[in-house]
Amino acid sequence: MNIVSLIKSLPGACSQGLIWGLLGIGVYITFRVLDYSDMTVDGSMATGAAVAVMAMLGGMNPYLALLLALIAGMATGLITGFLHTVLGIPAILSGILTQIGLYSINMRILGKSNQAISVDKYDLIVSLRYIPSAIIVSLLFCIVIIAILYWFFGTEVGHSIRATGNNPNMARAQGINTNLNKVMGLTISNGLVALSGALYAQYQGSADVNMGRGAIVIGLAAIIMSEVIFGRIFHNFALKLFAVVLGSILYFMIISLVLQLGLSTTDLKLFSAIVVATFLAFPYLKKIISEKRVRRTN
Repeated sequence: MNIVSLIKSLPGACSQGLIWGLLGIGVYITFRVLDYSDMTVDGSMATGAAVAVMAMLGGMNPYLALLLALIAGMATGLITGFLHTVLGIPAILSGILTQIGLYSINMRILGKSNQAISVDKYDLIVSLRYIPSAIIVSLLFCIVIIAILYWFFGTEVGHSIRATGNNPNMARAQGINTNLNKVMGLTISNGLVALSGALYAQYQGSADVNMGRGAIVIGLAAIIMSEVIFGRIFHNFALKLFAVVLGSILYFMIISLVLQLGLSTTDLKLFSAIVVATFLAFPYLKKIISEKRVRRTN
């Protein structure tokens, strides 16, 4: 392993982790706040990227393109929510159906499987060519989003969404419209995922119809790693969201380390699955070990 190459790759991993941290926050809203397994993510990320890139290629301001991507992502979450709450389709299936449909929609938006956008011709917000600037801008995006979400989930509407995820039966007994809250949560979540996709498309200089494939695994990895490592330290809601961003950064740093060790890029999906499975199993295995120790002492 080349230590110098590894050190040089860490800033890039940090900037990439910050951008994907927004996706991790979006997944956190459904996975932890709503207790909802949403598979829309793999499609809505590509939707955000496609909308942003095509808008900028059409001459739109990059910030307005991000806003348009955010709205497009929220629309995908709205569709998933409609399928689940109005048509009664199970949560995981509604996300899968939306994800499948988004592949064709994303192809329509892009016109082909991928579209490139050069930093030499367009004023991109973040770019792989300027990593220090990308780190600062991405960090600012994460801080602003976390601050907005912290405020929102402290409002009456935000508390009702959290109540829906914690105990839907009790929430309904208190007169809360749980179906509406699920739709709102899915809308916010996929909006953030699409925003992450739009930023990442600018960062890498292209949008691809397959770029969101496996995104849900990376989002879950960021969440699980953050909970295992920072769970006992961060109890505040805003800090939990920030911990997800840190988990995303750590994930991409581990990926950089693994690539330096010689792992093929085609094996990264398998590695991601192993990382998620390991961190998911960690609390359970820790509990079993502690129980065995108690039995031995008794």
